Amino acid sequence: MSAAATITHDLSLFALVGSASLPVQLVMALLLLVSFMSWWFIFRKLFAIKQAIRQSDEFEKTFWSGGDLNALYQSAANARHAAGSLERIFEAGFREFVKLKRQPGMDASLVMDSTRRAMRATYQREMDVLEAHLSFLATVGSVSPYVGLFGTVWGIMNSFRGLSNVVQATIAHVAPGIAEALIATAMGLFAAIPAVIAYNRYANDIDRLAGRFESFMEELSNVLQRQTT
Repeated sequence: MSAAATITHDLSLFALVGSASLPVQLVMALLLLVSFMSWWFIFRKLFAIKQAIRQSDEFEKTFWSGGDLNALYQSAANARHAAGSLERIFEAGFREFVKLKRQPGMDASLVMDSTRRAMRATYQREMDVLEAHLSFLATVGSVSPYVGLFGTVWGIMNSFRGLSNVVQATIAHVAPGIAEALIATAMGLFAAIPAVIAYNRYANDIDRLAGRFESFMEELSNVLQRQTT
């Protein structure tokens, strides 16, 4: 009865982590840190994308309500820091359009080309902000299982190396070493799985937002094109 209790105590999670070799403990600590960072970026990106979608919906509703574009531009310029991505794209394009249109003798095609370039530059900056930290999640999802596997292999090697000094090996001798080694694999999967799921979800959401931004730029270009004639 006392032997069984001892084995149960030795195979508890904290006991296994505490008795693991230094390289395995370092791997576990690294995976735990990476997992915390991954969850931090997952929640930050979740709120950022939801806010971008909400702001885009609100701005498109206002834009297509038939209001004056100059008033809409002034509103966007006055609240630039609180504006959404789509609103900043509109502001950049309309500002360039008005500036060039006021210049006498400016060709309409040059005005529209400059307007599209201004919108495209702002679009790229907004996409860079939306895609920030996605590469970190992709890296965590692809690398963490291998880091955990490294800890597992190292722990199993130490476990079998310790058996060389044992006359008669039993499951009681092997189990703690194997169990502590497998914890590293479990931690690697624990870090990788949420990161992969979040990356795939957020990449899809950002692609859809990018499509909305590009469609809006084309529609705004058509609206402004009619004002040059």
